[in-house]
Amino acid sequence: MDGISGATRMLDAFYGAFSPACLALLGLWLVVVQLRLPQWQASEAAPAYQRASYGIALHFGLPGLMTLLALVDPADPVYWRTSFEIIALGGAVVLIALRGLFGRPGAAPGAGRAADSRLGGGLGLAAYVVAIAAYLAVGALAFIGGPAVLRVEAILLTGLVFLGFNAAWLLLFDSGPNSRPTAPAQSTAPWP
Repeated sequence: MDGISGATRMLDAFYGAFSPACLALLGLWLVVVQLRLPQWQASEAAPAYQRASYGIALHFGLPGLMTLLALVDPADPVYWRTSFEIIALGGAVVLIALRGLFGRPGAAPGAGRAADSRLGGGLGLAAYVVAIAAYLAVGALAFIGGPAVLRVEAILLTGLVFLGFNAAWLLLFDSGPNSRPTAPAQSTAPWP
């Protein structure tokens, strides 16, 4: 019985700190998107930027949602395991759809792939593949359950957030050839 109570304490402590951190990162990412939105919308790769920025938001939002739901009733493993399974599977499916591996309705095969591949290059694709695998692993581990699995899930969720941070950094400083920078805000005060 001590293993279960130890696992519950770990859930309370780790997820109690992890969930607010994830949701704070999501809020910061939304500020970054707001600041870069005019430049991204002016780019020929605007749809690719939209998909990439949404994918990054998922890196922060879904782990935050999982851990927040785990805190609703940490003593009931069926509840949080089911929520982890559903959210992890949903995260994997949405990331696959965002990358266009199933194709986009009305788009020619491979349409937009040049813009998608430019955003982060090989690292961008690797980030998507690793994130999809991590979401599937979290869902599978939640299905298996057990106190030892909780630590592995916590590590995977931390890795997802770290991966999201790195993808956000790459996208924030992306200046591909198809982007047209917007003019900086003009000051009315003369420069000395």
